[in-house]
Amino acid sequence: MTTTKKIRRKIRKVSIFERIMAILVLVNFILVLFNMTYITFRDFYFEQIPMLTKIYDPIKGIEPNRDTEKYLTHLQELKNQISQGTGSLIVQEELAELRELSAEMIDQNPFAVANKSGSLEKIKNRIRDRIRNPEDSAKESFRTFWSEQYLTQNELTEELKWFETEIQPLIAKNYYRGIGESGGLADYFGIIDFPFIMIFGIEFLARTFLISRRYPSVNWLEATLWRWYDIFLLLPFLQILRIIPVTIRLNDAQIIDLETIRAQASRGFLASIAQELTEVVIMQVINQVQKDVKTGELAKQIFSSQEKTYIDLNNINEIEAIATRLVQVTVCKVIPQLQPDIEALIRYNVEKIVEESPAFQRFQQIPGVENLANQLSERLIKELSNLATEGPQNAYETIKIAMADPVGTKLSNQLVQNFGKALSTELQQEHTLEELQSLVSALLEEVKINYVMRMSDEDIEKILEQTRQLQLKANQPQNNIN
Repeated sequence: MTTTKKIRRKIRKVSIFERIMAILVLVNFILVLFNMTYITFRDFYFEQIPMLTKIYDPIKGIEPNRDTEKYLTHLQELKNQISQGTGSLIVQEELAELRELSAEMIDQNPFAVANKSGSLEKIKNRIRDRIRNPEDSAKESFRTFWSEQYLTQNELTEELKWFETEIQPLIAKNYYRGIGESGGLADYFGIIDFPFIMIFGIEFLARTFLISRRYPSVNWLEATLWRWYDIFLLLPFLQILRIIPVTIRLNDAQIIDLETIRAQASRGFLASIAQELTEVVIMQVINQVQKDVKTGELAKQIFSSQEKTYIDLNNINEIEAIATRLVQVTVCKVIPQLQPDIEALIRYNVEKIVEESPAFQRFQQIPGVENLANQLSERLIKELSNLATEGPQNAYETIKIAMADPVGTKLSNQLVQNFGKALSTELQQEHTLEELQSLVSALLEEVKINYVMRMSDEDIEKILEQTRQLQLKANQPQNNIN
């Protein structure tokens, strides 16, 4: 069955209830995030979605600030009465009230309660820039702005429109947030969150009960640990941790697929530790082998194992089979290919002996015999060459033929056993063993150094990519078959 079919089958097994609960958990988490970030983005909501702030402000314990609301009330009253002219008594009273409220706003800073003192600084800077007298204080600038003389000299409608655009929104965004019974800032999100917690709690109890009933060996406490991530849905605090059950449930309900993310994450983790881990493992293995070689433990294990009863798993003596195969390849394949070199070496040594032998030199000086001497020399070279190359092969074939009958098999086995014992005895000679241990230890040290250097140069990411490509290729034939 292909991977795609397996996934589709898994999707069909997901119940509607699982998906509904996963969506419900997601909705709850979205509300949690909205509640946690509401204060940060309230100014944006106030400008773009004012109805949202009217609905949600009470949940966060937010209510209008009385000082800034009073300021805005008198500003609106001024706008309503300004048609009567700046000289009217009621307009004069509103201007005086606004001058006084502006001074109080600067002195008392009603924005501090909402942690919006920055808004007051913006107001002060903008009013000074509008009056075009940077040397004046913000109080003096407000006093000038809300004077009959300034509004008469300048375009009244334009000045009020500027104030409505640049200053009024900053004042309107200010608010007062009360203190809750716990001593912190008021927050009534629990009213919204409690129904969700109740639903998740009932589901959690039902699930753990079913698990404990389905698996008799699992008690209720152990069943709760099976669904440990759902516990975060029941906590009224640390609500940000609900991202864990949200992610798991959405993945289980096949609404999102985290397999790619998981594979990439594990791949990155593997890439970060693969090189170090591989080096450590190989180094430990080589160091242990080196230690056993130096102390003679390896030789002791090898030679002592010959005296122990060997447990055969497949009725094949692997050591004898390997040795036989090596002898076969050496005698029948390698040595015949070396015949020209062997013949050249024998020729050199025979000719050297002939040249240095006085008797052979005198023998060659006899008339009619010199050609016979050269023929004998060539004959000797050929015979020795054939003996060196064909002799071992003929001997191996003879042994092979002899193994066809029981007596030959017995003699061959005896030969192999005696050869093994003789070789073992010779290898255990002190000078031979010490020399072999020294050579093997040096070889392992070179392998260790060169291997570590190669590992440092290897691109682990490239190796992992090659592995992934091999896995994809391995799946392709199955997909085509299915």
